Amino acid sequence: MVTQLTQGVEVSVAVYYQAAHSNPMQHEYVYAYRISILNLNLFSIQLLSRVWHIFDSNGTYKQVEGAGVVGVQPIIMPTDVYTYTSGCNLTTDMGTMQGIYTMLNMNNRKEFNVSIPMFDLIYPMKHN
Repeated sequence: MVTQLTQGVEVSVAVYYQAAHSNPMQHEYVYAYRISILNLNLFSIQLLSRVWHIFDSNGTYKQVEGAGVVGVQPIIMPTDVYTYTSGCNLTTDMGTMQGIYTMLNMNNRKEFNVSIPMFDLIYPMKHN
């Protein structure tokens, strides 16, 4: 698990290889990741959007952006945690992801960015 704190918001990421949905012989590698967002501020925040930077071991780069996460723009109260699970497919057995959340301070209505730490997507057989 990797964790990063930015502007009072702690983002933690855990990655899981999805063997049942992958087919290495066809160069299909599927990963799930679970993200927990802990609001350590004294004010509520709303996750407005995200931008992902996805790299594979061939040097291929993909950017994915959009409103909210998994179809919602959650409001996270002080000391609360919002957790969601999503996924990514690669055509190589290794890669990385990192990104940025745009948050809204619900008190002063100002937007700010929170870093999503870089994490590895590694086919488990690579560890042997």
